[in-house]
Amino acid sequence: MRIVIAGAGIGGLTAALSLHAAGFTDVTVLEAARKIQQLGVGINLPPHAVRELDELGLGEGVASFGIPTAELAYIDSAGQLINAEARGLDAGYRWPQYSVHRGKLQELLLNAVIDRLGAGAVHTGRRVQHVIQENGTVRIAAVDPEGVPSAYEADVLVGADGIRSAVRTALYQGGQPLATNGWTMFRGAGPGPAFRGGRSMVIVGDEHLRCVVYPIGPGILNWLIVRPTEGATGELGNWNRPISPEVVAKYVEHWDFEWLDIPALVRRTEAAYEYPMADIDPLPRWTFGAATLLGDAAHAMYPFGSNGASQAIIDARVLAYHLATQPSAEAALAAYERDRREAVAAVQQANRTMAGDVMKRVSDLARARDHASAAAELARVEQRYRQLAGFDVKTLNERPSWSVTRA
Repeated sequence: MRIVIAGAGIGGLTAALSLHAAGFTDVTVLEAARKIQQLGVGINLPPHAVRELDELGLGEGVASFGIPTAELAYIDSAGQLINAEARGLDAGYRWPQYSVHRGKLQELLLNAVIDRLGAGAVHTGRRVQHVIQENGTVRIAAVDPEGVPSAYEADVLVGADGIRSAVRTALYQGGQPLATNGWTMFRGAGPGPAFRGGRSMVIVGDEHLRCVVYPIGPGILNWLIVRPTEGATGELGNWNRPISPEVVAKYVEHWDFEWLDIPALVRRTEAAYEYPMADIDPLPRWTFGAATLLGDAAHAMYPFGSNGASQAIIDARVLAYHLATQPSAEAALAAYERDRREAVAAVQQANRTMAGDVMKRVSDLARARDHASAAAELARVEQRYRQLAGFDVKTLNERPSWSVTRA
């Protein structure tokens, strides 16, 4: 079976590795960028994502640069603890939770793809433009940065090319509009001292202004700040719009706590980025003939709950499992969509709720100095979210593997 994957991000590369592990060797990854670099800042990998990477033989690799997360702490705008809950191994999971640099994770995945499938499996500088299906074959037209065309044929096409997916546009014969909640996220990573034991992720603030901070390496703290957008929203779906760290630091000038000086951390950051929050509405379908979608191309979501990359990783594993175990590609893609589409749509909708309603309820309680009720509300929401996203402790620890045992 010839399989082409559009996009060499975390989802696309994990799909290539999952397909190889399931016995597929004719796998080609097309990446629009001329060179795959260590871009981006930090992301979190909860236990349900780490399990899949571990079962692909990448557990030691992730552990070599990831910071194992021990707790998630919610802090009110005055710097007072609302609630702290254990994460990863400390919460009873069989797998840890890690905070990692996105670029390092992508590099680990890329090197594994090259090692297992060969250097020729990844074609950089290939941006998908057109998708045509005839007689069970998918024809993909791509261009390089100079506009030179190239063509590929596949029995299955996987669109893993991000929130502004060209494959999704081709399958839907037009773009699916990006939605925004009227908030902008600012992010970066800079040097900073350990806090709360050195393995904590903290969320500071309320429904008007929030900051998330966690370590992604020795002496390196990742931060992101979200606040209402001022003026026109601007371009949606672009993660790499630079902004002066000094401008961002002024938004959080009042959050200089004894245990964490957030404005100083932001000012120590060399490069900061702004990103108007964007997602897409849940799609009515992912699969068209022999082509399907994966990751942000299928279900771009607001970055709450540490689940964007994680859900893409799970997509990849489930897709490979069904392609290896179903009697035909058609049956496999149908099973993949049946298992994933509605489940991940619930996560998309939950992330929208967490971005607004939940934080307002919790913050109202915290402002009334009812931290006990605020903590109870957070615990209830977090447990419900874990169930929706497929990583409550019992379910994840006991669920059968999606690895395929070769005959």
